[in-house]
Amino acid sequence: MNEGEPTSHRFFSQRLALNYLDWGNLAAPPLVLVHGGMDHARNWDWIARELCRDWHIICPDLRGHGDSAWSPDGSYALPFYVSDLTQLIHQISAQPVSIVAHSLGAAISLRYASLYPERVRRLALIEGVGISHFDRDEAKTPTEAWRDWIADRRALSARLPRRYATLDEALARMKQENSHLSSDRAMHLTKHGTVRNEDGTWSWKYDNYVRSFIAMGLPGEQMEDSWNAIECPVWLVHGANSWAHHPEKDPRIANFRNARVTSYADAGHWVHHDRFETFLPDLREFLG
Repeated sequence: MNEGEPTSHRFFSQRLALNYLDWGNLAAPPLVLVHGGMDHARNWDWIARELCRDWHIICPDLRGHGDSAWSPDGSYALPFYVSDLTQLIHQISAQPVSIVAHSLGAAISLRYASLYPERVRRLALIEGVGISHFDRDEAKTPTEAWRDWIADRRALSARLPRRYATLDEALARMKQENSHLSSDRAMHLTKHGTVRNEDGTWSWKYDNYVRSFIAMGLPGEQMEDSWNAIECPVWLVHGANSWAHHPEKDPRIANFRNARVTSYADAGHWVHHDRFETFLPDLREFLG
């Protein structure tokens, strides 16, 4: 493996070929970095390069994202993601792992830790507690929710991947999504997050069906109650300029046995990019 560069590997989960990056140092304790929605594993490169001397770092591409396969039937509900993460951790490590996860990846990792508390040593969740059941549209009946989901999926069936004439056009979209990104970091994320089409245009790698979500499994209140099963220390990371709730103002924080909260000023949803220089030493300290 080249110094400072990961190797790419495949594993299979629920018949899908999924990709993950391995940063080497197999004798070190395992650390799994899980990206968010419409993102990819190279999102963690800056963190991984700093920590790979002390940790065996694994960064999966979620199903439908990055270099992982798209689900043939567009199965992107939370239980499918959690099953994929369970399969990956089962294959890579016989010992408990530490997990750092962002947004959708944090919601997945949170559910994994509540199901397998003995398998998680530390859990850092960046903007990832998820939408509270207090925020959900209580006026929407289950029938209405299902009908809306089906309508959304029918609409997505007609949606083609957006094509950008140049990589710079895709870069501009990346910067529009997160204005905190430096030009170099935005270009890195864009290069690794796009694929070139046969006609020379560029499109994002993720499957548009990842936009379609329906709650499956436990109702919100029961899922949040299950967080009490998590035994390891939990770090909840918040960006003060994000759309997400401040975790300390969310009543669901009472469901954690051992959680601490850090809110970063001048940071949006991608705290690990927006406040990298401050976030990194705080992460080192939390991981121990």
